[in-house]
Amino acid sequence: MLSSKLIKEAALAAGADACGIAPIARMKGAPDEMNPMFLFPEAKSMIGFVFRIPRGVQRGIEEGTQFYQYPSMAYGGINEIFAPAVLYSVGKVIEDGGYEAFVYRNTGARGCVSDMDGSEGNTLSPEEQIEVNENAKTSTAHHRNVQFTRATREDNVPPDLQFQFRLAAVACGLGEIGWSKMLLTPEFGPLQRVAFIFTDAEFDEYDEMYNGEPLCRKCGACVRECPGGCIPAINSGKTITVDIEGKISEWGDIDMWRCYAFYTHAGRYYNPFVPKEVWDKNENGALDLMEGVTDIADEHEIMKVYTALQKYFPSWVGYNMAKCGGCIRACVSMLEKKGGCMENRFKEPLRTRKKAWRLDR
Repeated sequence: MLSSKLIKEAALAAGADACGIAPIARMKGAPDEMNPMFLFPEAKSMIGFVFRIPRGVQRGIEEGTQFYQYPSMAYGGINEIFAPAVLYSVGKVIEDGGYEAFVYRNTGARGCVSDMDGSEGNTLSPEEQIEVNENAKTSTAHHRNVQFTRATREDNVPPDLQFQFRLAAVACGLGEIGWSKMLLTPEFGPLQRVAFIFTDAEFDEYDEMYNGEPLCRKCGACVRECPGGCIPAINSGKTITVDIEGKISEWGDIDMWRCYAFYTHAGRYYNPFVPKEVWDKNENGALDLMEGVTDIADEHEIMKVYTALQKYFPSWVGYNMAKCGGCIRACVSMLEKKGGCMENRFKEPLRTRKKAWRLDR
């Protein structure tokens, strides 16, 4: 048995901003293909780590002046550099205690089923830029799942198993799921990334799941500020509900394919990298989804958008430029107002004008 105090002190000393520990049995209701219990059948506990996203990396997007820092620092920096270093450090403490540490950094969706719609087969990845050129005919494109994987034994699921990070964070007592499907924590609202360790160690104390004041205010700001209208209205009845040992998580049933398109390309009014005449021309109807000509949001429409906008797509560090971010900034802005968990956190608010910027075209 290990001391939870020892592990949490090690996590914070290594650079994590919060840490929660839970029995892995809390995940027993998850679908097999997304259940971390299948990663390590002997695991008894899971440890969740929170890494804050500096609010300042949203500043350039909020002002419409600089879009690189959020994907490079908040995605690339945490996922690829900072979180793995913390996992490595805490993992050593666990293994020095005689137990195994199965470290799991954020790898993006690479399971045997698509996290877009749960389907098998080829499904595109919004995390990485897809090559829409002649080379794509002979090389393997990026996908939301591992296309040809097979289980290595009868009692398990195919690799590479990808679980639901946000629900695992809820199970570790770190926060709640907001209406926009973002993880909200009492310390940082929607501004964090998470990573995990699974271990065969049991702990002297486990964290209860969050039971304080609701972190999501159900204010609908994320709905109003989503440029693609991807998030259903609060009273629409379009919800997804998950029960984790009696704790109910509920969020809007987001149109994930539409969100994919607008997250990467934002649309006419929020993408300064694509000239106005490209939107006006909408050659061959390639931008029908972005322009509201069609309500169909699927892989076919996504490929049309990518083909049309590929050359206007700035990308660094292997992550899409964050030209949208509407739901996150809307959430932060509202949570900083009276009654939100980010109230009085900063001397000045994120949003210094009445509304988010919008291109006049």
